[in-house]
Formats: sequence, C-alpha cells, structure tokens
Amino acid sequence: MSARELAGVLGEPPAPEGSWEREAVYVSAAALRRRLPAHVLADRVRAVPGVAGVEVRGDGLLRITVTVPGALLESMEPAGIPEPAWPDFPRTWDNPGFVVRYGHARACFVRRWARELGVPATGFRPELLDDPVDRRVLRLLAEIPGRMVSREPGWETYLVRLALAYHDAHERAPAVPVGDEAPGPVHTARVRLAEAVRGVLPGPERM
Repeated sequence: MSARELAGVLGEPPAPEGSWEREAVYVSAAALRRRLPAHVLADRVRAVPGVAGVEVRGDGLLRITVTVPGALLESMEPAGIPEPAWPDFPRTWDNPGFVVRYGHARACFVRRWARELGVPATGFRPELLDDPVDRRVLRLLAEIPGRMVSREPGWETYLVRLALAYHDAHERAPAVPVGDEAPGPVHTARVRLAEAVRGVLPGPERM
C-alpha cells in the first residue's frame, strides 16, 4: 500500500497515530469533512491493498491499520522543506541545527558506504523495516503529507524529532554490514529508509 493511494481514496492525507512500534495506525476525519457516511468510506479504504483493517470510531473518525508501514517509502519524494535559520555552531547535540544537519550527513554516508560494501541497490522489501527504531522513523515520515498541506506545519520541531529518531536507528539498526556480516535484504531496506530521510533533512553531505 502506498500512502499516496490511501490519501487518494480518502481525499486527503491521513494522520499517523501512536508509536507504530507494534501496529501502524492512521486516523482520518475525511468522512466528516466530506460529509460521507463513515461506513461507506471505510469500505472503500478496506479495498486498498495493504490495509489490514478499518474501524469507524464513535467520533466518526476512521482508524486505519496498515500491514507493512515501510511501504510508504515506495511513493516518497524529496520533501523540499526549507532549512530553518539555525546557527552552524556549536556543533553539539544542544544545537538543533547540528542535530538535523548531522542526520542528513549520516544518511549521505549510508549511501556511499552501501555502494562500497556491496549492498544491493534493488530488491527493496519494506516488510523488513520491522525493528522498533526503524518503525519510529517511518512513523515520523508518515507525518509529512499532512504537514505539507497544513497552515502551520511546524517544520523546525518536526525536523529535530525526525533527526533524533534517525540517529537512533543509524546506531542501533545499521544500514550497512558490520564486521564480517554479509550484505543482505535488510540492509537494502534500511538504505532505502536512509534515502528517504536524506530527502527530508536539510544539510551538507559531509560534516
């Protein structure tokens, strides 16, 4: 399931809910805004490939569970988010500019090292992005479509949250082989995740 396909059926991007650590959930008020019977729109959403279930909540919102959260990367494009006017120094974790730019540089590092270490560039399997730290990054990436159409997207806070989640994933769920480990499909999937992050976080290729 692509996030774009789900948004197309709803008529607007749904909002991710919860942590996604165990279950990837979106909520949508599209039925209320479009003045459609919620059960009718729910049936349409259930027909979208990759949707595991749709619940009509008491408040009229749709609660949508997806099978493979990593599938959202299949329709992701560079977000083109403007870089906030953060100072370059100090280059410490107290400086949000450093946190975000270093996250971008790390994602660029992954691209270079994946190529040198022979990580396959094809064969993306989104279901392999199932580590809790990978799912946390996916959960944040899922916010982008809704923020893009919001009058108050709150990019500064969002970029820091995404960068911190990616730093955690970069360290705890490496995208490139470590030691004598052979490159495999999970590395291909994590390189794809790094590419998505690289297209969102502003910054230089090296720091």
